[in-house]
Amino acid sequence: MTNQPSWRKPAGIFLILLIISVWAVIVATASPWIGTLPALVQAPVYIVAGIVWILPLKPLLAWMETGRWRR
Repeated sequence: MTNQPSWRKPAGIFLILLIISVWAVIVATASPWIGTLPALVQAPVYIVAGIVWILPLKPLLAWMETGRWRR
């Protein structure tokens, strides 16, 4: 292991911020439609939307650390 800084970490941070931003725009765009649903349906939709953006982060974080998409 070298002591040289890796370009993957700043690139990964940028990608994480991009993923969060794009996901927030998608959810905000869908919010008028989601707002027409009953309140008991809205809550699970927003809970799932709040969790789904995390799924692509595991391989991205692995890539940032190892340089490979899978461990």
